[in-house]
Amino acid sequence: MPRWPPGQDGPPGRDVGGVHVGRLRRGVRGHGRTAWIRRGGRPAAVLLALGLCGTGLLPAAAASAATGPGAYAFAPGARTVEGTASAAGAPRLDPGRVYRGSLPAHGRLTYRLDLADATATAYVPVTAVPPAHTEVTSTDGIRVSVRDAHGTACSFATARFGAGLSPRPVTALGKREAGRALCQGAGTYSVLVERLDTGGASTPWDLELAPVTEPRLASPGPSDAPRTWDSASPEPITGEARERAGGAGFTAARAVGPGVWRTALVPGRTVFYKVPLDWGRRLQASAELGGAPGHGYVGGALDLSLYDPVRGLADDVSLGYTGVRKPVALAPLPPVEYANRYAAPAAVGALRFAGDYYLVLHLSERLGDTFGQGPYEVTLRVRVDGRAHAGPGYAGRPRPAGVFTPTDQDEAAMPIADGGGAGGGGSLEMKAVAAGGIGLGTALLLVLGGWTLAARRAQTRVSAQKPTA
Repeated sequence: MPRWPPGQDGPPGRDVGGVHVGRLRRGVRGHGRTAWIRRGGRPAAVLLALGLCGTGLLPAAAASAATGPGAYAFAPGARTVEGTASAAGAPRLDPGRVYRGSLPAHGRLTYRLDLADATATAYVPVTAVPPAHTEVTSTDGIRVSVRDAHGTACSFATARFGAGLSPRPVTALGKREAGRALCQGAGTYSVLVERLDTGGASTPWDLELAPVTEPRLASPGPSDAPRTWDSASPEPITGEARERAGGAGFTAARAVGPGVWRTALVPGRTVFYKVPLDWGRRLQASAELGGAPGHGYVGGALDLSLYDPVRGLADDVSLGYTGVRKPVALAPLPPVEYANRYAAPAAVGALRFAGDYYLVLHLSERLGDTFGQGPYEVTLRVRVDGRAHAGPGYAGRPRPAGVFTPTDQDEAAMPIADGGGAGGGGSLEMKAVAAGGIGLGTALLLVLGGWTLAARRAQTRVSAQKPTA
């Protein structure tokens, strides 16, 4: 058995299923959300196992979760791939799969994309994840381009860290769009990923690549962007905030519905939420950073980004901070429609298909130097309106399947907050949590009752064996 330092009855603290399990010491009682488990072998292990079952996490899952302020949760089962310096010998990216790689300082990496269907549109989102505490400038980031066999660029996209001067996951989307003047026909295309860094940082950045293909429509659809939509800023969502921690990556994003949600972030932390949107539905969102003692100013202290189902950036806003509570809101956006792809503004063009839309919050590392390490209260307000309608209908299956529709599983997982305009008796997710809590409580009572009965019987046997005067 492992032996721990004097005065410590177990391993150092860690997060398990969203609850912090602190150092296990004798005679120390828990405070707040910290869960202290006394030594004792089997009882403590049984309680921990029951607790993890109640949260939906087992020890293996908890151990694989991303930890640390700057940690990113890569897609489970992501394949490791090494890009090449040129198109010759570049590794192939298969749409529907997720890949993981590494981008060196001032690096340029090439990947291969084979398209068998000339009428399909291909999307290649690339997320760059620099290590925590890496020095970055506002113009540092990545550039992604897709090129045909002749080297002609089909698209360019860049993603930069911005005014927050804080390392965080940034995503750029390369595209090969069917029906455009350039890059037509089936065949082999190249995906070029370039690191844009003006500083002297030499540490490699992690990469996540998640290629997607969208089939053509089954019948001719609209070919012009919607002419009008309500661009007025909506009234802010009100109501009591409910706690909702975000995930650490796109595939780990936590579902939220309309309403007011609250979380606590430390400087350098990035969290991901997802809001399933059907055709015709519109999303509006804002984030508010709570007040903190101290004096000073931090530019780009809180960043709020919106990404579409293929991780294309729809909008990105940030706020400057002086220690006073302050909100920032996304620009008014149109409802989700297939024809939005023909609009000139990139923000409108991103809202081109139904599916999961991602709200990403990042708290700048620089905030800790001026106002302390927190944690800081962040409130997320989400509004979803518009009349849902049937989609245009594809001639084939996208890869991955279901990426352009809000799946039943995602819709069922959306908790509905008070004041969100959705009403009802709570989501299936919240009911499942409640049921899990009831089941866990019942199980704990049965186990504790069994221990008590066993202890009393053991005491009775010992008393009966003692000699009497």
